[in-house]
Amino acid sequence: MLRRWLSKLRDPNTPAHSGRDLEQAINGLREEVSRLNEKVESIRVHTWIDKEAGIIQAQDVAIMTAPRYADPKCLVPHQTQMFSQNGEDGIIAEVFRRVGTSDRFFVEIGVGDGLENNTRLLLQIGWRGVWIEADESAVAQARQHFSEELADGRLKIVSTAVTRENVADVLRGAEVPEAFDFVSLDIDMNTGHVWEALLQAGYQPRVACVEYNASVPPSVDWQVPYDPAGQWTDGSNYFGAGLKTLERISREAGMSLVGCEYLGANAFFVRQEDLGDHFLEPFTAERHYEPPRFSLLNHRGHRKHKS
Repeated sequence: MLRRWLSKLRDPNTPAHSGRDLEQAINGLREEVSRLNEKVESIRVHTWIDKEAGIIQAQDVAIMTAPRYADPKCLVPHQTQMFSQNGEDGIIAEVFRRVGTSDRFFVEIGVGDGLENNTRLLLQIGWRGVWIEADESAVAQARQHFSEELADGRLKIVSTAVTRENVADVLRGAEVPEAFDFVSLDIDMNTGHVWEALLQAGYQPRVACVEYNASVPPSVDWQVPYDPAGQWTDGSNYFGAGLKTLERISREAGMSLVGCEYLGANAFFVRQEDLGDHFLEPFTAERHYEPPRFSLLNHRGHRKHKS
């Protein structure tokens, strides 16, 4: 339309146009641009939906057909996603279906604004617990989103950066019991160091979900050197702890590695007295390691609930 209008303006045989004509032409141009934008957005959305559906289908086929996932004790086929970033919601639910609950108390370190994490679903179904987050703006949003749960005492939110030195004091200040059902740890850089300090302080979660660095081979015991001010800012694979390191730290504190979720981001641990015959042995990094499949990051089903 713009090309046609400019062509007319340049044509000496075209009669002079009034300001009203020009205004109508501009409005027509805006409408045309709006329609084009709608078409582009429609193409983008439908292309992404088709891509996402293909990714999910390929992921499901891999899980359903690979021999390593065929054992009924394997946790990977149980992953589902309500408020978690990946399939953690389903795996957490399956673990507690097998071992039962005690106090239905959770702690999550690194929750963002609370809308997407590993314990929001637990909170929704009646659990209580503590969220800890270093980002003050995210904490302000979480307090707004979950004002009702804060008011009735089912949730506490602590705004602080957690380190190896202060993790025990932070938990004590939030009145976290020494023994409780579930902890989730996602702090990127110092994960292994903080996890070890938490366990050495005498805290005994029955079940844990801990982020691991899947770029580290499963037989290698490695983690980044400790820096209390360390942050993962470059998006590289230099962060956190490998699965073997978390296996060792947990085993020394009486917890066993029982599985990882398919995308290779989180590992799950259960206290040894609660293992029974419920989980896939051996409880080693070599057995349960999942490689980084971050390109498969997606959300299943309807869009996420954001309030």
